[in-house]
Amino acid sequence: MSKVRIGVDIGGTFTDVVLWDIDAGETRNTKLLTTPDDPSRAVMDGIRHILNEHSIAPTDVEAVIHGTTLVANALIERKGVKTGLITTRGFRDVLEIGREWRYDLFDLAIEMPTPIAERAARAEITERLDADGNVLTPLALDELDDIAAAFQANDVQSIAVCLLHAYRNPAHELAIKNRLAEIAPDLSVSLSSVVSAEMGEYERSSTTVADAYVHPIFKRYVERLVDGLAEMAIGCDLLLVLSDGRTVRHDTATEFPIRLVQSGPAAGAQAAVLYGGVSGEHDLLCFDMGGTTAKACLIEHGEPQRSASFEVARVFRFAEGSGLPLQIPAIDMIEIGAGGGSIARIDRLGLIQVGPDSAGSDPGPVCYGKAGTEPTVTDADLILGYLDADSFLGGAMHLDKSAAIEAIRTKLADPLGISVEDAAWGIHETVTGNMAQAAAIHAIEKGLNIARFKMVPIGGAGPVHACSLAQKMGIDRLICPLGAGVASAIGMLGSPISFEFAQTNMARLDAVDWREIATLTDQLTDRGRELVRNAGVSVPDITVRYGAMMRYVGQGYEVEAPIEESAIRTGDSAAIKAVFEASYRQRFGRTEGMPPEVITWRVVVSGPRPPLLDAISGTENTSRTFDATQAKGSRAVWFGSDSGFIETPVFDRYGLQPATKLDGPSIIEEVESTLILPPDFTAEVDSARNLIISTE
Repeated sequence: MSKVRIGVDIGGTFTDVVLWDIDAGETRNTKLLTTPDDPSRAVMDGIRHILNEHSIAPTDVEAVIHGTTLVANALIERKGVKTGLITTRGFRDVLEIGREWRYDLFDLAIEMPTPIAERAARAEITERLDADGNVLTPLALDELDDIAAAFQANDVQSIAVCLLHAYRNPAHELAIKNRLAEIAPDLSVSLSSVVSAEMGEYERSSTTVADAYVHPIFKRYVERLVDGLAEMAIGCDLLLVLSDGRTVRHDTATEFPIRLVQSGPAAGAQAAVLYGGVSGEHDLLCFDMGGTTAKACLIEHGEPQRSASFEVARVFRFAEGSGLPLQIPAIDMIEIGAGGGSIARIDRLGLIQVGPDSAGSDPGPVCYGKAGTEPTVTDADLILGYLDADSFLGGAMHLDKSAAIEAIRTKLADPLGISVEDAAWGIHETVTGNMAQAAAIHAIEKGLNIARFKMVPIGGAGPVHACSLAQKMGIDRLICPLGAGVASAIGMLGSPISFEFAQTNMARLDAVDWREIATLTDQLTDRGRELVRNAGVSVPDITVRYGAMMRYVGQGYEVEAPIEESAIRTGDSAAIKAVFEASYRQRFGRTEGMPPEVITWRVVVSGPRPPLLDAISGTENTSRTFDATQAKGSRAVWFGSDSGFIETPVFDRYGLQPATKLDGPSIIEEVESTLILPPDFTAEVDSARNLIISTE
């Protein structure tokens, strides 16, 4: 009997399942099409399939770790429940007013994101707190009966409660929740003091409303998964990955559903950290390209860059300020509207445009043979020879090359007066150029030179485009791991059980009430320890880290400073000022001659990182290991109009042993992905069976 853990990642096109046999130190994986009508169906089908395929009893499963796009898709596609907002009198329109900031100053017809809670479903209640949480106007709880009745008459199913300064004193919000439980028990309720206990009225309101919007559907989704696992006789806890790459038990995730808005991509960044560590590289660009989108994340010194807030569901994908702000901890990454399913068309200028819309899994690219009619990146990759029609997903799925050719001929090549191959190459170059530009700009905004990073390409389409992308960005070294196509699911298996709390308590550093802060951080630590312990972490293995969001007095933006617990206990303002100024100098290259202030205190409670390194360091898929230094065949591959098609050797990824060297052009195939090694590139298999790719 062997103990196993299972990671499941749902993407817009494919659902990836990875099984980690802990005793054997091996991983196994499978990939199947996502079921958009009910994503849980693909999850259960994938788990059932991988257990049956490897003759593993359900009772041997000690953990299922899951990342889902359900929350993000519900917000993007506006498929949540009808949501109401209860707020302090006078603040009904905060969702429309926002920051009164336009992402395009010169667009007279600018389109702003439509508030999730429509104005008719927003109610004011009499109450008022000051900035320190003191009651200025008592809560008129008797007004709530009429508010609840109006919501129910308007078919509201979920309510967000966001009162002014509730992060300093949640008493009024808690009283409202308790009263609603009496008079309207069927209504789901989200409190800002729980969801986002930080200042910023607009951001806090937006985050709480978004949480309320997805809470009922996410709860039902998790319940279906828990019930499905129980029916399969899998008795372990269901764990879910948050947007910051940390893992929590399903009941905690259900309490904070908005924190899962980008759980899958966050797990991909965690996987890149693991693979980089195996290869001794710690400054990385994680490039994750799937069937629907691509994401890029910068990793410095082995840690992904993190953010305390980000936007979702942008009206314009790359325009900051055009989306819904969310005030939650997340791994900082840029989303690029480019995936295998991204649709190609001719724009108004007669140029090839790719994305941002995607064919997804249903109907998918034309070559999938599921009634898709619009040419996509995958169709272009098939025509260029990057993919093989008969070996896609290890032969489990046949691609219709003739249909792809016809779609690109009809929609692009003939209207532009070019060959089908040149049109397909145009798609490839356009999408790669878009990704390179977006990733480079993301690095510049962080004050970083992207050329000094090493790239880790993951996702089903990542290795296909990685070398071309690296060439455009000036990156000279890539680490392509075995199993790159399911790397996000692998990252879930290596993600520690952990949770982060944040609480605003604003004060100049020289005026902090250290007794109050010690009490606050103790309360947050105790809550975190309970969550982590309930998820199965033993008390001796729990660690706690502290931090503070700080700025100079008069500034509007903060930087995070790591804080030692001893500095909080002793009120060591000098030590805290020193770490703040070090963080500030690293970000901006200087310090200012003003006193600092603390805005928000942060507490991160964690368990140990699962020992996954051995399973991805040379032993993965050992049952399929064989000597494949000789090509298993060849096919014609297009590397540009100048060279045309070049007969290119094809190698089986699983048979490449450590120290094997390959020169480009070459194709290296595995079940989940395909690596394209262009001319002027070389690859060598390291001891962990990663492909270390360099430019000549």
